[in-house]
Amino acid sequence: MTNAPFIFRFTHDLRVEDHAGLVQAAAHGEVLPVFVIDRAFEARMARSPRRAAYAVAALSALDRALRERGARLIVRRGTAAAILKQVARASGARGVAWTARYDGAGAQADDRLRSELEEAGLRALVVHDAPAIAPEETAAARPSGGNGYRAFVPYFEVWRTLAVAAFDAPLLVRFAATDLQSEPLPQASEFNASGGASAVAALDVREGLMRFLAGAALQYASGMNVPSLDGTARLSAHLSFGVISARSVVRATRKRLEDPFLLSEERASLRIFLRSLAMRDFFLQLAFFHPYADNEPLQERMRAFTFARSHRALDAWRAGTTGFPLVDAGMRELHETGWMHPHVRAVAASFLCYDLGVDWRVGRDEWDRYLVEDDPALATGNWQWIAGVGADLVQYPRIYNPDKQRRRFDPNGAYVKRYVHELAAVPVAAWDGAHAREGQLSLALFAHDDYPQPVVDHDEAARAFLARYRAFVNG
Repeated sequence: MTNAPFIFRFTHDLRVEDHAGLVQAAAHGEVLPVFVIDRAFEARMARSPRRAAYAVAALSALDRALRERGARLIVRRGTAAAILKQVARASGARGVAWTARYDGAGAQADDRLRSELEEAGLRALVVHDAPAIAPEETAAARPSGGNGYRAFVPYFEVWRTLAVAAFDAPLLVRFAATDLQSEPLPQASEFNASGGASAVAALDVREGLMRFLAGAALQYASGMNVPSLDGTARLSAHLSFGVISARSVVRATRKRLEDPFLLSEERASLRIFLRSLAMRDFFLQLAFFHPYADNEPLQERMRAFTFARSHRALDAWRAGTTGFPLVDAGMRELHETGWMHPHVRAVAASFLCYDLGVDWRVGRDEWDRYLVEDDPALATGNWQWIAGVGADLVQYPRIYNPDKQRRRFDPNGAYVKRYVHELAAVPVAAWDGAHAREGQLSLALFAHDDYPQPVVDHDEAARAFLARYRAFVNG
């Protein structure tokens, strides 16, 4: 059947530009684009209404992009294997391609789907599209071989030297004409979400990236940790749903570095931004080579180290009422927007793991309820990194002093006051005292609402955790 189509199942790759999976599918026939709304998708969307609103808008933008190319997205609801076999029988398709997932549950689902399709006589292609550079490519550069890298520095030394593929040639992908019926595109109301997600079309996102590379990226070194500035690329949701490819972002950044008129400080900032993109790839390759680490510490010896599953102040951390302004501002930003500034994430996560001694999985699962981005593998990698149980095990945990971090990166309180309204009219000088209690007494003179006392003594909690950590590591 020489003219048989080949199905491409969209998942977290909702675009047509620079798409490795589409190109792989097109190598085997005209592409039939399909999206399956299965129970796993419904569960992920129901968990976070903002995520659902974003996904619905991105799917609508994808369908428009396909229609501009003479195709359309075929939407079906049901079990992925059953739906794809049904579409294959109806269309005469010879196989199915889709983008690999890296979290444990997603990777297992991919394996099951591949087995079911192959048992039905269909070819099944699972393609690396989420990272800029596929895990096997960086692993192949290791002198000793093995299962990828567990330390970032040697990984980055290899990553930075590798070329980034492009899948942009328009003639590489031809879409199949079909009269197959499609169910309606999903609506936000199906997941108890409202509409309003914007700037999810690939063109809009790319224009935003170009603005970032022309402006804020040139001051990234100084602005990346300042939460009151719009100094980050804000690509996390776009990358997690594949509205733009990580390859496009890396290539555009490398091209920007070729500008001969850049100042040395601007070049340094762009290189630091590239390093953050490499870190994203690093965590994805960790998940690819170590799927067991989805819910268990990557570091074998840290699996016996115990974190608490609860704490008397856990609900205060969740609500952003810990009495530590930077932590509270970050949690409230998350609740209000579905996003949290990257550096504030590190401080808030450190506070949970070290000040409260609460398990990193509790924090990961809590944030998953509010974040728009949908990348469980990256969430696990980042939380394990902060908790000191994942990659790059260090001699001492990464414990942030939340007050020192606020004074350093939000000295005028602009970020905190944006989200902690009880402090909006309180002079920043009143936040600082020689001791925590003195600062709170001063604060009480100005506050119109009852901003809470600190739920813990940071120095005392940090010392206690370090003592327990050292005893475990050296024991």
